[in-house]
Amino acid sequence: MRLLVSGGGTGGHIYPALALIERLKQVEPDTEVLYVGTTRGLENKIVPAAGLRLKTLHTQGFKRSLSLENFKTVYLFLKSVHDAKKIIRDFKPDVVLGTGGYVSGAVLYAAAKMHIPTVIHEQNSVVGITNKFLSRYVDEIAIAFEAARDQFPADKVNMTGNPRAQQVAANASSNYSWTNDGLSDDKPTMMVFGGSQGAPKINQSVIDAIPEFNKRDYQVIFATGQKRYQKVMDQLKNVHINDNVKVVPYIPDMPKKMPKVDMLISRAGATTIAEITALGIPTILIPSPYVTANHQVKNAQALVKQGAAAMILEDKLDSRTLLVQVDKIMNNPEVREKMAKASKKIGRPNAADLLINVLKKAEQDHQ
Repeated sequence: MRLLVSGGGTGGHIYPALALIERLKQVEPDTEVLYVGTTRGLENKIVPAAGLRLKTLHTQGFKRSLSLENFKTVYLFLKSVHDAKKIIRDFKPDVVLGTGGYVSGAVLYAAAKMHIPTVIHEQNSVVGITNKFLSRYVDEIAIAFEAARDQFPADKVNMTGNPRAQQVAANASSNYSWTNDGLSDDKPTMMVFGGSQGAPKINQSVIDAIPEFNKRDYQVIFATGQKRYQKVMDQLKNVHINDNVKVVPYIPDMPKKMPKVDMLISRAGATTIAEITALGIPTILIPSPYVTANHQVKNAQALVKQGAAAMILEDKLDSRTLLVQVDKIMNNPEVREKMAKASKKIGRPNAADLLINVLKKAEQDHQ
């Protein structure tokens, strides 16, 4: 298969694409892939590092308020469509996959107009602007949350889950020892991870809760985010920290550690949810309030509804509300076991295979 993939801007659009590509190359080793991204997105580092060819287009999103910049956005979109058609003619893909971000709007629109088989993948429960626009033109639509189904034309929708889930599930076994972090393998372990940059409100709530965490029988590994680590340590300079609590700037070897975690505190991004449901990790989700259409709340609600997670909205978050929820889960193995089972029921360990089937379906329908 010759596959052209477009998705950019954030890891949430890029990592599912890379997981899909990895699996496709396992089942069809002669697969050829070209990735088309933006000139400024994270894909400029992540995609070449994965050993993939990358072409870039200069594009940008619309401003939600009236702005002269939107005229520039229209111009860049039309230019990107023109440039994308040249890329498509040169590469001659069998099928084109879009995983979100403004660049995929131009690429998938161009491919559809050229009568190339097209598929989009929506990772979130609230459909993004680009995928809403593309839904009228593409052949097939893959979704990761049932809540997204009625936001698309019904006859095009396929439930696949997020390919990242299959990638994580394939590496779920781990003999990692917490002694590498100065912790014990004999105590239940909670990980706090507010994203690679850290989340100030989550960090502050954990800082304030540390005197209480010191007294607990469970242990805590708290990742502050690299750029916020020093500020957190300055705040903790007069706070005693017991051996059951570890404060670190980031979590290296995350794939090895995640399967060993008894509970996680995290944001509710689509990739994170794919990972935790693939592994069946009980989670307290604290959705970011700084995302489009509040989609992280909707993502979290999908897990809460099934008993797989608890949720604390950021404006309700402090050390007290955090401790109540943490103790409820970490002090009760039966609760953790029930949540873990519910989480695994949501996870789709064959998500990449299902999306590959959708790609093939789109390709075959054009033959």
